[in-house]
Amino acid sequence: MALALSSAIGMERELSQKSAGLRTYTLVGLGSALFMIVSKYGFFDVLDPDTVVLDPSRVAAQIVSGIGFIGAGLIFVRRDSVRGLTTAAGVWLTAAIGAAAGASLPILAIATTCAYFIVVFGLAPLSRRLPASPYAPSALRVVYEDGRGILRRVLATSTSRNFKVADINVDRTDRVPELHPGAVSVALEIHGPGSVAELAAELDEIDGVLSVAAGDVNEMFE
Repeated sequence: MALALSSAIGMERELSQKSAGLRTYTLVGLGSALFMIVSKYGFFDVLDPDTVVLDPSRVAAQIVSGIGFIGAGLIFVRRDSVRGLTTAAGVWLTAAIGAAAGASLPILAIATTCAYFIVVFGLAPLSRRLPASPYAPSALRVVYEDGRGILRRVLATSTSRNFKVADINVDRTDRVPELHPGAVSVALEIHGPGSVAELAAELDEIDGVLSVAAGDVNEMFE
């Protein structure tokens, strides 16, 4: 149930192009369920039914809060993009698996490990097939001949295909020696519902454009 419900929430987040998507939410929900089961059933062998000697469930509670310290170190922000969330969730889930194994619940530990691989290897292709949000950023690098007004044509072509240009980064030959003499390299951060590949192909047909390449927004604007 935790796998199905958390996947449903993660699917909605993935469709909205949020930083934490399908796999992150699924792993967090799955890990939470396992922590709860470990706290509820994992300590019967050390409790006296007549005399309360200790409360071993506090160990599981401390694992939950303590593993967040490690997970936080795996997450970083770069140009409004959050990276490392799925890795942090995986570390957190691994802690839950270890707690289950330590509490003599091997079936739960093995089943959750199998579920982890299903999430990582099974849901990743599914998330790549989800339709892209019109608000998701894309990046194009266009190299063109300077002094011919080509940048205006590039921007006009982009807007004609319902793309919004959110940022522009221009490099000239004096700043990038490997550029062709007299050439300009411009990185465009664009948002829109259209096909980035089709836009790149149309830009490449503009007279004076030397090359067009799509890439990662963070790498082009670092």
